[in-house]
Amino acid sequence: MQGVEKSVEGFVFHCRYEKNLSSKTLKAYGIDLRQFTTFLTLHHPAIRIDLIDKNVLREYIKVVSQSNKPKTIKRKLATLKAFFNHLEFDDTILVNPFRRIKIRIKEGKSLPRTIPRRDITGLFQSVYALKQKSGNIRCHATRTLTRDVAVLELLFSAGVRVAELCSLRADNVDLQRGSVKIMGKGTRERMIPLCGDDIVHALAEYAKLYRAEIEKTGWFFINRDGKRFSEQSVRLMIRKYVRMTEIPDRITPHMFRHSVATQLLENGVDIRYIQTFLGHSSITTTQIYAQVTEEFQRVAIESRHPRRGMEMGGVRLNKG
Repeated sequence: MQGVEKSVEGFVFHCRYEKNLSSKTLKAYGIDLRQFTTFLTLHHPAIRIDLIDKNVLREYIKVVSQSNKPKTIKRKLATLKAFFNHLEFDDTILVNPFRRIKIRIKEGKSLPRTIPRRDITGLFQSVYALKQKSGNIRCHATRTLTRDVAVLELLFSAGVRVAELCSLRADNVDLQRGSVKIMGKGTRERMIPLCGDDIVHALAEYAKLYRAEIEKTGWFFINRDGKRFSEQSVRLMIRKYVRMTEIPDRITPHMFRHSVATQLLENGVDIRYIQTFLGHSSITTTQIYAQVTEEFQRVAIESRHPRRGMEMGGVRLNKG
């Protein structure tokens, strides 16, 4: 019977070359499985893979529950379930030990954090103003600002995840038709129309300045070294402009996605379209934005309801 580390290597090989999972998923699996093998080394050294049972799993759950949030715990256990499912399917073990245990982890509901409209407006006005002042298009500052404007426009206009933005290939951007093809989670593709001339102009201006680097690498967004613009670079770039604009709250790339989804709902766009727009596999994921817009809907209904201002028994009610 092979050891745990050998079994992990086989599972990772299966995920990378047979299931063709994304690099982000593989990274998460690697982190979770290393944590599990470290736990086994400390508490059950030299244990065989077929001897890991529900009691060992309960010990591990207790350990990870002490230092992680429910959402993280669920992800780590999902990784282990996938690992043992593979071992069972591959006849490495007789029965997945998760079949012998019932786990219920209560995850509190957390609403997505959005950016107030005034802060989005202020951020864009600030970055565009800096770009206009920078002058010469050949200088490094102007090139950088032109790229940053394009990044911010696409984050908000298309509601893309930061990983999707940084993985965008040049041949997936169609400025003639005004659309971008996004490779989402699970290799699901979606086509997103660009919402207006401003974003098309911003992307076209950027693409013209960085044409040589884009043609050389194939990536659409390029860093100062002529390589793919990274997720961390996007986060740092946003943080820089947030400080310059003196916005008091912390803003992350994903908050642009939350904000556009919420505002689309507020503007009456059908939730099924928003699901497709965001690339959610389930409508349940999209419905969380409906909770964010409840207060907006309440105020809208109260201010526009036909009952306001109607006279009942000669008395006008609900003035204002």
